[in-house]
Amino acid sequence: MAAIIVTIMLIPQSLAYAMLAGLPPATGLYASILPLLAYALFGSSRTLAVGPVAIISLLSANAVGLAHINSGLNVLTLSMTLALLSGMLMLIMGLFKLGFIANLLGRPVVTGFITAAGILIALGQLKHILGIPLGGHNLPELAQGLLQYGRHTHLLTVGVGVISILFLWWARAPLTHVLCRFMSKNSASALSKLAPVSAVIISILLVSNLDLNQHGLKVVGDIPSGLPTLAWPELSGLLVSTLMPSAIMISLIGYVESISVAQTLANKRRQQIDPNHELLGLGAANVASAASGGFAVTGGFSRSVVNYDAGARTPMAGVFTAVGIALASLYLTPYLSLLPKAVLGATIVVAVLTLIEPNEIKFTWKYSKHDFVAMMITIGMVLFVGVEAGVMAGVVTTISLMLWRTSRPHTAVVGPVAGGQHFRNIDRHKVEQFEQVIALRIDESLFFGNVRYLDNQLNELLARNPCIEHLILMASGINHIDSSAVESLLEFNQRLHDQGIKMHLSEVKGPVLDRLQRINFAGQLTGTIYLSQHQAWQELTKPC
Repeated sequence: MAAIIVTIMLIPQSLAYAMLAGLPPATGLYASILPLLAYALFGSSRTLAVGPVAIISLLSANAVGLAHINSGLNVLTLSMTLALLSGMLMLIMGLFKLGFIANLLGRPVVTGFITAAGILIALGQLKHILGIPLGGHNLPELAQGLLQYGRHTHLLTVGVGVISILFLWWARAPLTHVLCRFMSKNSASALSKLAPVSAVIISILLVSNLDLNQHGLKVVGDIPSGLPTLAWPELSGLLVSTLMPSAIMISLIGYVESISVAQTLANKRRQQIDPNHELLGLGAANVASAASGGFAVTGGFSRSVVNYDAGARTPMAGVFTAVGIALASLYLTPYLSLLPKAVLGATIVVAVLTLIEPNEIKFTWKYSKHDFVAMMITIGMVLFVGVEAGVMAGVVTTISLMLWRTSRPHTAVVGPVAGGQHFRNIDRHKVEQFEQVIALRIDESLFFGNVRYLDNQLNELLARNPCIEHLILMASGINHIDSSAVESLLEFNQRLHDQGIKMHLSEVKGPVLDRLQRINFAGQLTGTIYLSQHQAWQELTKPC
């Protein structure tokens, strides 16, 4: 039952996303057969529905469009090659357990990218909704096209497109609410997901009976029947070097999107997802898509949720879905020739607008201004430059901000809370203090990039406390100390010794202490390494 529902849902989506990728509609069906089988064999999720998705289709269209201009090769050949490269990269990452690389795409960058890409995709579909030759890969180019061709809008096409958008949008929430009165919530949600198929059937019947295609309404046209022909895409050195940056981008973004969906659904049933195993499954799916005349694929959110809600519990649901799409390719394609492109454009618009999350942007603004900056830079670059430039800018910004934060480690002078053994920041809590003993808590690992900043903070602390005799560095927040930081600590220890001050450490973590023992750090320290901060305080503040 899950496979039947997902198959019905996937048919119009696969056609629409193939059109978004700049390919013949049939390639969307081809990209939904063997990839599902390959993922069922190698993937780790029991409910993830793999196939064409909007974001990856947009990335593929941009990469292939540029490569087509430079090389002159067929767009389909380039799309297959891009899918093959993406699949091979995922397989390599999975074999070498490199799934952690995707962590470079933090949530602010991913959210910003998806939001901006959703806006671009929706605006790009105006060419099908308005019936104008609109093109462009960013907001200025699309705006220029609208200004240039907006006056040539085809009214019949606009009517079909707008009505389709309103119907599909109504079917997402209001229709579900109405159906919930007569059936369970899951059944109502699954049934409302069939709205795109209803729009396809109704529009085809209207075009057939009213000859709307004779009045300027553009339709899909003939779609060849049959199963995909297996063929290995072209792999030349020049083509690989041209497509490799885009293949890397598609691999990372496709993996992040897929693993997020798979993990979310697995958590609901207390199941496990193996990130590296997931890379193998997605890599195999993309290689299978390339070999069967398709384009880059990944796990789709809406289809996977429908698959889950419909009761899918094993990868066999994906296998049955592949069988359903294969049967559609064999027997249903003749009936799709009169499908209006405006309806497929409306399907894409409604699907991608749900990707825009203003609440996520608001949450990020409130919680972290640094993350918000990374998100806004990603959104701005995607909208005004291009999708790949936006992702790269977002990653660079995130890493730069992370390095900036870690280069300025947070420290706090702490003291014991009265009547207890807990030590807290003297600026936040009422604690005991001694002029002769200062305890400084360090809340960051120490490395060559932040040790100079710490050295300056320690010098300022000494300048403010001329009566100090003992300095305790509370190391509970230190997970690692590199060699540069160790040498700096020893130099500072010697400077303190020259001033008659002893330096002590407390609450040093085991792995850090093991490394310090290799160089006899304790033997060179003027003070002592204490097991706990309470022990250090009691020992150093007791009366002589």
